[in-house]
Amino acid sequence: MKLLKIKIAAEIAIVGIMAAFVFGAGKVVAGDSNYIIIKGSDTMVHLVSTWAEDYMKTNPKAEISVTGGGSGTGIAALLNGTTDICAASRSIKDKELKLAAAKNIKPREIVVARDGIAVVVNPVNPINSLSIEQIGKIYTGAYTNWKQVGGPDHEIIVLSRESSSGTFVFFQEHVLKMNDYTPKARLMPATSAIINATVEDKWSIGYVGLGYATDAGDKVKPLAVSDGGKAIVPSEATVKSGEYSISRPLYLYTNGEPTGRVKIFIDYCLGSAGQKIVRETGYISIAK
Repeated sequence: MKLLKIKIAAEIAIVGIMAAFVFGAGKVVAGDSNYIIIKGSDTMVHLVSTWAEDYMKTNPKAEISVTGGGSGTGIAALLNGTTDICAASRSIKDKELKLAAAKNIKPREIVVARDGIAVVVNPVNPINSLSIEQIGKIYTGAYTNWKQVGGPDHEIIVLSRESSSGTFVFFQEHVLKMNDYTPKARLMPATSAIINATVEDKWSIGYVGLGYATDAGDKVKPLAVSDGGKAIVPSEATVKSGEYSISRPLYLYTNGEPTGRVKIFIDYCLGSAGQKIVRETGYISIAK
């Protein structure tokens, strides 16, 4: 029986259920001429899902499966041959490139958008800005109380992504300066979980992709961040200009130069329709 087209959902849990059904049925495999499989970054799952839905509307014969799980999970799938495209919010590591070479996999990196990492707190928190140094001290455990950064006398609840997340890696490299996260950090399985925990725990702090912070509206408060100068609020304009320092490119990876249906889809993502969706979903377009 022909599988129905999957309507991609942004929520990781729903996507995961769909994926379990499809892959468990043994019908869809990477390289199947009728499907495109995309796995990887939770930060990008909303963007990639929206691309997939829009693409399938205008290409009725196309069938695309999108799942999250983290950039590391997506890169592992690329190296294992279980995905056609890996979505990643970090660049591939040297050790992953060595594994790829051993398997005769040739990862091709394609920048498809940019993203700012918003540091968010509950709106009741009076803190409106922090420096990179202060955020680093909070996330390494040197600061444990909001009064240490000019706030009220409340314990700081530190929220983080899990280590398989590209956002976890990027944040550790660029904000923690490769120091370890505090062991008290609560490791969350998805970006949406950080948003929900920030809403529930009014003295918490988390970091999320700018698109998620935008979608959350007034449920969370993105902080202005200073890096030796004026504190800058994350936005499309400040990320694009380079004023906001915690920003990064977002990637799609394929095994070698994309061809066939995979190339057509990636060309769509890079084209005017795909880049319009980048802007509409709260990410930053790479279009000139």
